[in-house]
This record gives sequence, structure tokens and C-alpha cells, in this order.
Amino acid sequence: MGQWQQTEGAESEQPRWAGFGEPEGAVAERPPLRIGMVGYAFMGAAHSQGWRTVGRVFDLPLRPVLAAICGRDAAAVHAAADRHGWATAETDWRDLVARDDIDLVDICTPGDTHAEIALAALAAGKHVLCEKPLANTVEEAEAMAEAAATAHERGLSAMVGFNYRRVPAAAFARRMVAEGRLGTLRHVRVTYLQDWLVDPSFPLTWRLRRERAGSGSLGDLGAHIIDLAQHLAGEPLAGVSALTETFVRERPLAGGVTGGLSAVSAAGTGAVTVDDAAVFTGRFASGALASFEATRYATGRKNALRIELNGERGSLAFDLERLNELSYHDGTEPGTHAGFRRILVTEPDHPYLDAWWPPGHGLGYEHTFVHQARDLVHAIAAGRTPEPSFADGLQVQRVLAAVEDSARKNSLYTPIAV
Repeated sequence: MGQWQQTEGAESEQPRWAGFGEPEGAVAERPPLRIGMVGYAFMGAAHSQGWRTVGRVFDLPLRPVLAAICGRDAAAVHAAADRHGWATAETDWRDLVARDDIDLVDICTPGDTHAEIALAALAAGKHVLCEKPLANTVEEAEAMAEAAATAHERGLSAMVGFNYRRVPAAAFARRMVAEGRLGTLRHVRVTYLQDWLVDPSFPLTWRLRRERAGSGSLGDLGAHIIDLAQHLAGEPLAGVSALTETFVRERPLAGGVTGGLSAVSAAGTGAVTVDDAAVFTGRFASGALASFEATRYATGRKNALRIELNGERGSLAFDLERLNELSYHDGTEPGTHAGFRRILVTEPDHPYLDAWWPPGHGLGYEHTFVHQARDLVHAIAAGRTPEPSFADGLQVQRVLAAVEDSARKNSLYTPIAV
């Protein structure tokens, strides 16, 4: 399927709460999918949860096996292996990629290593799952997408980890848009707000260094909302006009091992070389307008992603902080009793939910990684290109590059390269 078609995840699953699951022997008979993961911090823990859980919830054509996890700190990576259920640990990703007992390489490292690891893994005959954004530059992303297309001819799959597509409510929103519930799209507004950098004494971690992260809030948060907006709208952005800003330009150096979004300070300071906030407008290919905000300086906002789509026949809104709900207005109803209504997305016929709990029992952030693993396993078994593909990741990378280019040129409207 192409990038702008219906999302995966619609296949029926037997609800596990309806019985006691299948016999252990039936699971063991399925061919194994032996996973090697590079990285063990925030995303490594989230991906581990997904791989560890997916086969216990969904009926899969392949059996995920947590074969090896990799990280440079031997003590830390062995501790992560024990904590998250990985059979073995490596300290050099090249050794992991070279192993004959690895079928899929899952990349959960900073952006400056994505291209090298992914290209090596594909060349070695491995499937690849790579965290977003796909790369640090368009050139890297182009090489990765080309390698993925070539590898697909040899039966290999490569997917980008835009996990918010896998929230059941977001997947259902895509279905509603595809069914024409909103009619012709007119306007989309998206915000992704966090506050973990508000304190100017927060240390200079890798996320604040351009050579490691590629960009700041733009790549970290903006990549998510660009992908989600295009995915829900069912069409790509054609051009953008942008502003970016770095509010704190010097920070204490980080000391010791950093993890997730936490760190401790060491002596000395260093320059922040990424953006702290990005604000941009855009135009979709159809002519619909969009506005985007991504910042790590919204005091009091922890992980506030919200998207609203307005069309000729209705409007639809999703809020990650209420991730089991959608807000929907049917503009075709008489005005006397029209208005936004809450849709609780917990029914068995909503995306992914026939494998989970009874209606009304909501899911959370971690389940997006379970669904991501589920969709990738099905794509690998079927021999189809998974979504979002490396080509999709490249397209998002081109939008990120256009935003930075526009910001450097005083918000000049910048078309998205094709």
C-alpha cells in the first residue's frame, strides 16, 4: 500500500480476554523472528516492551525472539538485557549485525548512527526497524530509502518507528477521514508541547547537539506531528513557512551516563546547537492549510500532542493526553442538536482492540510499541513493504529540511522537495 492509503492493523484477532490463549506448543511451532536491538535507554525500553508483549497478545505468523541487545557500556547493557528479557548482550553494533542468529535489527540510537547501522543491517540481509526521524540529513535518508527499496527485492522489510500512528484512536481517526466523514479537508492544526528544557541548568545532552540529534524540537517532536498530520490527512505537505528559535544557547556539560530525558551536570558549559522551538505553517497538496508548533519550552506541558482536522462536512480532534478518545463534530447534522461528541475508542472493532480488553478498558503509551511490532511482523511474513516505510521517513526528512531552510530565510515559503 502507498503512504497515503489506509493504515495497517485492521486484521481480526481473537480477544485474549475471551479465553485462556493458545497452547504454548502452538506458539513454539511458528518460525522465529530473532531480534537484535541497538540501544537500551528510553526508546530501547519502549521497544523491548513491545517485542516482549506482542506475541502474548496478538496471533502472529512469526514468533518474536529477543535474541540480543547492544550498547557501548558493558555493565549497563547487561543490566538492560536482564531487565527487559534479552537473551544476550553485545557492546559493538557491528558484532550484532554480523550474527547469524539475528533476523531483524531494531535501531534505538541517536540519529547520527541511524544511517550507518541501517545500511549495514540491510546489506547483511536483516530486516530493519529504525526510530524516527529516519536520519539526520536528507542525503542520509535518501541512501537509506534506496537501500531499503533494493533490499525489499530480496525479501527484506524496513520500517520507521512513528509509533503515534499506532494509537487506536489515531488509527480510527485515519479510518474516519478515509471514509469521507470530514469531506474535503480545509485546515489542520497540530501542536506538540513539552517542558523538560525549561530549566536553563539542564545539562547539554546529545539531544541538544546538532551533530548527534540533527535538530532539536523540530526533529524530536516535529517529525512526529508531520508524519501524523500527513498520515491522518491522507496526503503530503507541499510547502512550509517557518520560524525556529534557541532560547538557551549555553548549558552545563552532561556528566556520566544519561538516560531518557534526564541527566546530571559536570564541570564546564557547551553551546546548544539545535532549535528549542519550531513554529511553521504549511499547505497540503490539495490546498488545505496547516499550522504546526513543536517546543520543549512549554512550561507545564509534559507530552501534549494534539491534532485537529477541519473539513467541509465535519471536524475531528485527537489529544495524546486523552489517547483513548476522539472528539468528532458531524457538520451535516441540524444545528439544533449538533456539536462535538466524545468517541471512546475501546470497542473490539476499533483498530487493534479486538486483541486487548473488554470495552471501556483503555490502553496507554506503551501499547503503541506493541502495535508497531505487530504490524511489522505481519508485513515481514506477508513480504510487503511496512508502513511507515523508509520512503515515508525520507519524505518527512524532506519536510524537516524545508522547515529549517525556510527559517534560515526569514520564513520564506519553501516547497517540499520530491
